[in-house]
Amino acid sequence: MRRPLIALTLAVLAAAPARAQFGGQPSGFTVENPVMRRIWALGMDSSQVQRYGQVLLDSIGPRLVGSPGMDAAQQWLVATYQQLGITARREQYGAWRGWRRGRTHVDLIAPRARSLEAMMLAWSPGTGNRPVRGEVLLLPDVADSAAFAAWLPQARGKFVMVSFPQPTCRPDTALAGHASRDVIDRLRARRDTLQRAWQQRVGRTGIAASGTSGSRMTRVLEQAGVAGVLTSTWSQGYGSTRVFGTDTERAPVLDIGCEDYGLLARLAENRQGPAIEVTADAQALPVAPSFNVIAEIPGTDLPNEYVLLSAHLDSWDGASGATDNGTGTVIMLEAMRLLKAAVPSPRRTILVGHWNSEEQGLNGSAAFAADHPQVVEGLQASFTQDFGTGRINGISAGGLYLATGNLARWLSAMPGELTRGLSFALPGSPSGGGSDFASFICSGAPGWALGTDFVDYFSYTWHTTRDTYDKVLWDEIRSNAVFTAMIAYLASEDAERVPRDRRTVLQPGPGGQPGRWPTCPTAIRATPQPQ
Repeated sequence: MRRPLIALTLAVLAAAPARAQFGGQPSGFTVENPVMRRIWALGMDSSQVQRYGQVLLDSIGPRLVGSPGMDAAQQWLVATYQQLGITARREQYGAWRGWRRGRTHVDLIAPRARSLEAMMLAWSPGTGNRPVRGEVLLLPDVADSAAFAAWLPQARGKFVMVSFPQPTCRPDTALAGHASRDVIDRLRARRDTLQRAWQQRVGRTGIAASGTSGSRMTRVLEQAGVAGVLTSTWSQGYGSTRVFGTDTERAPVLDIGCEDYGLLARLAENRQGPAIEVTADAQALPVAPSFNVIAEIPGTDLPNEYVLLSAHLDSWDGASGATDNGTGTVIMLEAMRLLKAAVPSPRRTILVGHWNSEEQGLNGSAAFAADHPQVVEGLQASFTQDFGTGRINGISAGGLYLATGNLARWLSAMPGELTRGLSFALPGSPSGGGSDFASFICSGAPGWALGTDFVDYFSYTWHTTRDTYDKVLWDEIRSNAVFTAMIAYLASEDAERVPRDRRTVLQPGPGGQPGRWPTCPTAIRATPQPQ
């Protein structure tokens, strides 16, 4: 996310009138609007976010595009909306390769026995659910690409490590206050030196090695007949690694936990004969249709103008996809429940989009925007929540400088308990990507992100093996759902249409070139072919 030009704290919103008891919660809530009071009471006294979250994250689990988990989550969402009396549908926009994840088990079998922390990358082939044993080799330190080609036959039947082995998996922040500055500086310098040397080692092979989807190195090793490829993408947090995808067809690609990856690397480097046994269950499934889930509460006075609530349903599947983006999914579901109960006949149509394949490039939301130009043209406001589990703490006007009046009016009508400490980026800048609101702001439609406190998001939960139910702060998610329902209601009932006047001066690009309004993303509607 780009930093806003000016961040203004809405002090007026934080200065709530005298406190009152409402809905069983201590609050500065004195709004007389009966709809707002109804949303508050329902959201605070009979919240369903934790119940919804438990089903989605524990029972259904991760929601990789093309997987049975995604299909189950979409079916559950549609059924849940129907139970709430809200019209919902799955809307196809493309197709994606199918894949089912099974169990992964990896053991060190030489020079000693130990079970290792490991997981297949998404779309990896398995071992046929049978144990496969092999020696572990580090990517060799060769003179050039010819030497690497000459080495490749030695890799046949072995597991090859292609990621940089971290010298320590202890986060730098954990050392502060426990080690001297000299020790910390030497550790960082040594790590930087080793990382540069590893990058040079990879470069001399003439082949890029990342271990993620599209990696040429994994395919070259697969063609050489390796038993598997080992990667490790450390998130800079204790015990957390990031699990993405691969496009191999025969050789399993496995993420190994940071500590265990370092163990294997040291054994290999010191010629101590590391060998592992891998049992991995996975199934390639036929290409299957890709859907978004769309739910709708029809408007009465202005049915062709829209307030769109937005969150991506898909996730990577190294864990449960809790904070990316189970939290956003549950917030939008709960907000729609509150709106249906408190605002059964809104002035404008209220939609919710649970997007698919955000992780591969905003594909679901970009397809929806392209397929429904009348919705984009009729957008009064679009609110997206993606990432994290903290309280909503910021909104950017996204470069629509006159829309700041509408936003400020809506926010000032909300209880101070929900808006206290909220930062407002004025006039802000449009985002060129990163989350689904970019699919709407790109065309000048009011597409805004509801920013939250990250709560160790990038170091511990973003795309990692630790993004699970227990990391969610459910009281904050409850408040965020109430916030979202209230701002959606206020946007729907506003007598004024949100203006789309754009700021003309934008932040310079990465190379210093003049800033430009972002172009809209193009949806990838079918699984890309390996390059």
